[in-house]
Amino acid sequence: MLEIIQIPVLTDNYIYLLHDSVSGDTAVVDPALAQPVLDVLTEKSWQLTTILNTHHHWDHVGANLELKQKTGCKVIAGQLDAERIPGLDQGVFEGDIISLGEHEATVIETPGHTSGHVVYYFAKDEALFCGDTLFAMGCGRLFEGTAEQMWSSLQKLKVLPASTRVYCTHEYTQANGRFALSIEPDNLQIQQRMIEVVALRLANKPTVPSTIGEEKATNPFFREGSSCLQKKLGLENQAPVSVFTVLRKLKDSF
Repeated sequence: MLEIIQIPVLTDNYIYLLHDSVSGDTAVVDPALAQPVLDVLTEKSWQLTTILNTHHHWDHVGANLELKQKTGCKVIAGQLDAERIPGLDQGVFEGDIISLGEHEATVIETPGHTSGHVVYYFAKDEALFCGDTLFAMGCGRLFEGTAEQMWSSLQKLKVLPASTRVYCTHEYTQANGRFALSIEPDNLQIQQRMIEVVALRLANKPTVPSTIGEEKATNPFFREGSSCLQKKLGLENQAPVSVFTVLRKLKDSF
């Protein structure tokens, strides 16, 4: 399996190091800061070969140039974000395949949070690195895209296998869960998940990764088709994208 190391940085960001033990290739996903990455590379005696950026926000690309200068790695990101990614070497599009030794990731374009957002799906490793598109029990704010775009992007992720691990880049789960409970207070799976989330945070442990299966059961932005959720919002029999749009606006002011 792909070796994955989660590095907490800043207030609530996660950086991910991905390592293929056969080839020795190592990638980093969304490096906000260089030193924490360099420290782990030194500890593990790994050589960084690739940076995978999901989008252009500073807390996802802030270490690109320093890591590239110190390791000689290449930078990969969505081509639609080409002008905004420091040190970009390779722009990618929907359906492109990224190789990390024996491991392959499919690029999925997910506009909404930003116009050029992409995610990386390692199907055989059951791992999704989704940046700020999908969060545990939440989804990204609409800074550059529309609700329709974000809804369409999430539909691409919703159909991935239930066992797929969701590696998002922020520790927002507790706040997202409070919103989810406000929408579906009688959802027993959300209630149970929040008990687990609170316990993890009290122990200063991450709540990430989750799984696509968990998100389908507890994430309101994956549950816009739920009759119970629609009834709570007074939106029975509405188009799913319309329900999603209302949910996103409610979360913005929650």
